[in-house]
Amino acid sequence: MPVRIRLQRHGKKGKPFYWVVAADSRAKRDGKFLEKLGIYNPNTNPATIELDVDSSVKWLQNGAQPTDTAKAILSYKGVLLKRHLLGGVAKGALTEDQVEEKFNAWISEKEAAIDAKKGGLDKAKEEAKAKALAAEKEINEKRAAEAAAAALPETRKEKVQRKKLKL
Repeated sequence: MPVRIRLQRHGKKGKPFYWVVAADSRAKRDGKFLEKLGIYNPNTNPATIELDVDSSVKWLQNGAQPTDTAKAILSYKGVLLKRHLLGGVAKGALTEDQVEEKFNAWISEKEAAIDAKKGGLDKAKEEAKAKALAAEKEINEKRAAEAAAAALPETRKEKVQRKKLKL
């Protein structure tokens, strides 16, 4: 039975989210699966990915083949790196402690990069909001000045000038 690690679509039209599952390759896209490995929500920025790393590594070691998108997700979360490091343990080049240390160091670097991106997105959003508020205040001030000018009574001189312009 060939096993694939793939995405199973859920959600409503236009707002998809996915389960990352290990499934028989002959099963339907949204059909029966062997194990749910995590979730992927592309609607958020950055995309939300929650994955059970150990289960994913186990399936990969047992011969499961990921689809292209699933492979990108597994790589992003470090599953492929952990599988590679565990291959070093099998060959005797590394110990379990070294693998965990390297993997945790990589995860902390990755989380720092993601947090920096989120901070940049929040900062850009705040700047856009501040610009919109400033533009709105400027427009409101112009409207208030025009309304105040229209509310003032005309002097005799202004009436004469207006009549001259009409003629």
